[in-house]
Amino acid sequence: MRTVLISGASVAGPALAYWLHRHGFEVTVVEKAPEVRGGGYPIDLRGPAVDVAGRMGLLPELRAAHIDTRTITAYDRRGRKIAALDADLLAGSGDDRHLEVPRGGLASLLYAATKDRVGYVFGDSIRTLEQDAGGVRLTFEQGAPRTVDLVVGADGVHSLTRGLAFGPEEDYFHYLGLCFGGFTVPNAGGLAYEVVLQTEVGRGLALYAVRDQPWVHALAGFAGPQPPRGWTPGDLRAMVASRLADFGGEAPRVLAALRTADDLYYDMVGQIRMPGWSAGRVAVVGDAAYAPSFLSGQGTSLALVGAYVLAGELARAGGDHVAGYAGYERVMRDFVRQNQELAGKGSATVAPRTRAQLWARNRALRLMPLLARLGLAGRLERRPAYTAIDLPDY
Repeated sequence: MRTVLISGASVAGPALAYWLHRHGFEVTVVEKAPEVRGGGYPIDLRGPAVDVAGRMGLLPELRAAHIDTRTITAYDRRGRKIAALDADLLAGSGDDRHLEVPRGGLASLLYAATKDRVGYVFGDSIRTLEQDAGGVRLTFEQGAPRTVDLVVGADGVHSLTRGLAFGPEEDYFHYLGLCFGGFTVPNAGGLAYEVVLQTEVGRGLALYAVRDQPWVHALAGFAGPQPPRGWTPGDLRAMVASRLADFGGEAPRVLAALRTADDLYYDMVGQIRMPGWSAGRVAVVGDAAYAPSFLSGQGTSLALVGAYVLAGELARAGGDHVAGYAGYERVMRDFVRQNQELAGKGSATVAPRTRAQLWARNRALRLMPLLARLGLAGRLERRPAYTAIDLPDY
């Protein structure tokens, strides 16, 4: 039995652990957080990712957790309505396999499906990694050293595993021209089952009302040059406040809540682009390998499909990591490329870069209900990238 250590217990890591265990591997998952992380923004599962979840037996729970966002309303910076749309029009996958669930809810389901089958170590992370023909020797920040046959990094955009095995993050991170800050705010406006977008050239604010909860997720994004490393929550609060100071509508309440938000998350919007997803016995999966950014809406789907394919190809190769990793890249590479390309369209929706782009986006939003009545909206919004893979049967 081949031994595999997975770094990361969010989505890709537990999903990979599930499938590797099914194929007869001995698996340990190491996670630096003290427990499975709850919370987080709503995430989408589309097409083949829904099929993977179905093959794991998770669809009943995921359907019960479906957020069912019903409307998306766009406003200008002053709070004047541009358009109100049925959310399904902007989902636009051309495929009825679509679920929207809380990220933390999906992570908890994946953990529950694997915790009695594989080993989990929380509150620890890899310190050093050395490999040779005999395996991968690991030391940890807390635990005792161990040697395993294979290591897989499923530890996100800022993957520690990728850094140890492939080199510094700047070699693979491609900044997409936006920074963002996310936090929760009281639902003073009584929003329910909806998304509110306020946009101006180079900046935008999105509010996600998950069902009829007394809070909403706020996401503020703004365009600009890549900031230096080391920026702080205080820097971000100041940047968001200055960039959205002239916004009306819900924005003043959001900015007031920003001053005391204790769950502020901030980062640059970017993609991970790697020429190869394996180095010897070490591989990466999900955001650690090919983060498409939230602008694509496909990060979680790529993670689930990538985990399924990686485990299946290793099993098909009889545990031969050279052949298994090569098969993983062969099956996934074009699917990843097409989905990363979706980020350009997402950027134009969230924070258009020019007046012309903002005008074109607003006009498209206003026309979409008419196109829907004519039966044309789904045809125009179809995005074959969402379904551009046929899942192998392993």
